Formats: sequence, C-alpha cells, structure tokens
Amino acid sequence: MTAQPTDTSGYCRDCLTPVPNKRTRCPACRRPRVLHHSELHELSIAHLDCDAFYAAVEKRDNPALKDKPVIIGGGKRGVVSTACYIARTRGVGSAMPMFQALNACPDAVVIKPNMEKYAKAGQQIRAMMRDLTPLVEPLSIDEAFMDLSGTEKLHHAPPVLTMLKLVAKIEQEIGITVSVGLSFNKFLAKIASDLNKPRGFSVIGRTEAMGFLGDKPVSIIWGVGKAFNAKLKRDGITLVRHIREREEPALIARYGSMGERLWRLSHCEDHRTIKPHGAAKSISAETTFFDDIASNEEMKSKLWPLCERVARRAKKANIAGSTVTLKLKTADFKSRTRSRTLPNPTLLADVIYKTVLPLLEPEIDGTAFRLLGVGISSLRDADLADPADLLDPGATRRADAERAMDSVRAKFGDEAIKKGRGFKP
Repeated sequence: MTAQPTDTSGYCRDCLTPVPNKRTRCPACRRPRVLHHSELHELSIAHLDCDAFYAAVEKRDNPALKDKPVIIGGGKRGVVSTACYIARTRGVGSAMPMFQALNACPDAVVIKPNMEKYAKAGQQIRAMMRDLTPLVEPLSIDEAFMDLSGTEKLHHAPPVLTMLKLVAKIEQEIGITVSVGLSFNKFLAKIASDLNKPRGFSVIGRTEAMGFLGDKPVSIIWGVGKAFNAKLKRDGITLVRHIREREEPALIARYGSMGERLWRLSHCEDHRTIKPHGAAKSISAETTFFDDIASNEEMKSKLWPLCERVARRAKKANIAGSTVTLKLKTADFKSRTRSRTLPNPTLLADVIYKTVLPLLEPEIDGTAFRLLGVGISSLRDADLADPADLLDPGATRRADAERAMDSVRAKFGDEAIKKGRGFKP
C-alpha cells in the first residue's frame, strides 16, 4: 500500500526500469509491480524487515519446504519463534504456544531454530546495508533502519532506487525476501514496512501522513500495548485522530511522558536520528525442556552447552561480559534470575560455566524447571577479556585449551572436539 501518485516517474520493482506516471505496468518487462509516489525522490529514511526470516532461511536451504507451512520453534513445551506466511494464514503466530500452533496447523513442518545459520544470513544482509550508508541502526537480527540522506552522488541514484537495488540483491544473493518502508522519519518508515508484507515496498510521504494515520488504531503507536490500549479505550481514545483532539498538556497530565509521546507521534513528529552503533546489551542462550526437569545431574548437563553457545556468540561478536546471569523458569511459569559480576570481562565458556554453576546449585532443591538460560552483560571490547590470573595458574591453561579447541572447530566444525562435560549422560 502506498499513497496516491501524482505526476512523477516511478520504478518497476522487478527490473528497476523508470516508469512514467499513470503506467500500471512496466514498459520493459510488462510486470505490474510498479512503484509511484509524488515524494518518491524526496524521502530517505528506510526500514528494512526480512519476511518470516527464520522460516525463509529454512525454505531457502530446503526447496521441498517451499509450499508447506513451516514453524520455527521448540518441542511440545516451546513456543513459536517464526511461522511462514502459509502457516500464518492458518492462524499460527509468533510467541504462540507450540501445542496451540499445531492445533491450528496440524500439518506444519516444525523445525528447531538454528541461530548460527540465521545470524550468518543476518550479518550478510547487514553488510550489504552498510555498503550503502554508514547510518544503519539494527533493531534485531532481521530488521534495521537506514538513513540514505546525501547518498545520491555516491550511488548515482536517489534513495528509493538504491533501496530497490538492495532488495533485489538480497533476493538474488541471500535467497530470501524483505519488505521496505520509506518515509521522512523512523516512526512512519517502520509502519510503512508492515503495510504490504511479504515483498512489500511502501511509502508514506509528508503530504499524506496525517490523513493516513488519523483513522488507524492507537495500537499502531510504539509503546501502546494491550494494557495501555485498554486504558486509552476507557478514556475514549481508540483511533490516532482521537489523540489529536486532546491538548498536549492534558495528555501529559493523564499519561505522563507517554502522553507527550502519543501527541508527537499522532502528529507524525519523530525527531529521533538513526544511531549506527546501537550495540547489544547482553548475549544469552536458553532452552525450554521437552519435559520438566528437577534432577541435579540433568540440570548440570544442560548448563554447559548453553555456556558454550554464549561464548561462541561473544567470540564471533568480539565482545566480552563482566556480569554472568542465570535464568530459570519453574513448571508453574515463575521466573528466577541470579547473577554475579566478575572482576574482569570474559568470553570463555569455561569461565562462564564456573561462574554460573554456583548460582544454579542452590536452586536445585526438588523444584521442577521448564527453562534454563545463561547470559553475559555489561559488555566490553574483547581485548579487555580474561587477563592472566596470578592467583589461579590453571585458569591460563584452561583458557589456552579453549582457544585451541576453537581453532579446531573453526576448521572441522563445532562437533569436531568437545569437553567431557559436553557429552550427554
């Protein structure tokens, strides 16, 4: 969905040929995916979002899945991470309990997440984005903002054509599809990217923004979740235009800082800039058990692989963490978190394990757990990590051994070498 075009040329989204206004098909390839908009050459803030990312990567790697409903998630006790669009049409949604998803779509193919594979594809796409502009602000593994202001001379093309070329390159080289929103600020660019998924490219310009947003539900505004939405509804605010009918001081008096945000965004005002260095605040890994676990030995056996996963991700990102955190969720869904701050940041699985194990042991008291997680935070550059410990000479030997194992795995794969505690009991 885009705004109504006026007298201006657009582009064919398939072959990128310029298309005169009022032409609904490309004069070159005769396809109907033509993009027109009166402000097409004036907008430079984009939001790119991969379409059903995890499922798309799995379908790319296994063409037999192309026309099948695919769910990425855990076993019967897990939840849906991502569902392909075929599964979504049958009622499957992200974060839905797996049993509920399979009731809605019993013939779905369920695949356990392969985060390393998804991260690799995400990093490839991120690199393509940064080739076009240094102003790339990631929101997650599969979406990011881009500011293409001032890139016309560099790429010999307006931002809209640069983005169309990027979309085509991602499809050809990565093998998945993406959707793009183009506007004059971040708030509207993100809304635009959701308008016509999958393979969408939607535009919201200045001239139509107020009218476009007015009749949309207030839930379209970031930060308006279920509880806040219900509060607004009780106050007679269900549409964005209802916010505009209130004075800003009254909204602030009623809703605090969120009232100011509501007023600004309802008037299409968003002055946030795109920040390219939005680094992650933590690195974590967790697992939801197929059946609840209360056994001391079973819990410990699940701990080491999580520590390895966290360390592997930290090493790839070249960062380390000073705070190690344990996360538990009981069979009745109550969460427990325990943490310890180290004198020096670490990215070694051995150090993470030796730190988090004493946090886990007091919790194993007969309680049944459904989830176990490990993470590091207070992130620092990897150059500051794991200095030699004069009080523990063995720590240096263990660190050297782990680095040697990393070298073997880099050549022959993650399963090439393991520690004894990594084998299943």
